[in-house]
Amino acid sequence: MILYIDACVREKSRTKRLADALMEKLSGEVKYVKLEDISFETTSEEYLTKRENLIEQCAFDDKMFDLARQFAKADTIVIAAPYWDLSFPAKLKQYIEAINVLGITFLYTPEGMPKGMCKADKLYYVTTAGGPVVPDEYGYGYIKALAESYYGIKDVSLIKASGLDVLGAAVDAIMNEAIASISV
Repeated sequence: MILYIDACVREKSRTKRLADALMEKLSGEVKYVKLEDISFETTSEEYLTKRENLIEQCAFDDKMFDLARQFAKADTIVIAAPYWDLSFPAKLKQYIEAINVLGITFLYTPEGMPKGMCKADKLYYVTTAGGPVVPDEYGYGYIKALAESYYGIKDVSLIKASGLDVLGAAVDAIMNEAIASISV
């Protein structure tokens, strides 16, 4: 199953256009998750206590862990997230907090090191930016580090188009070049 996580909010999102071009090259069942449509719980003392208690009891069938279980079961993951303010939209951070579950997406070794529990062997991170993406670490790098270090997903690829809002930019040419460069 391909898990397509969409953090795009604009109707004519260039990031979504690029991610959709990738999806056309992938084959298999697709589960589409539109982050804009998810109402994440507010992190509070009560919420954290409930979550910690459920994890301690290994009560992973609770609805609170639906997104984490889905993420852990995916074969391939596509994250479409525009580059905003040196990172990505806040909804993607909320999603990451929801899927980062000890006992579902990762565990700790006796030495205290994280070990991934996710089935996926490939994660694509798709982004577009009006200017240059400087540095990659704050958006893509963050996701790559989580995928490799916590989730056990070793093959992480960046697909991007940048400089789209620079005065005089050939937007269609930049987008077409990015789309043409997609390989799966």
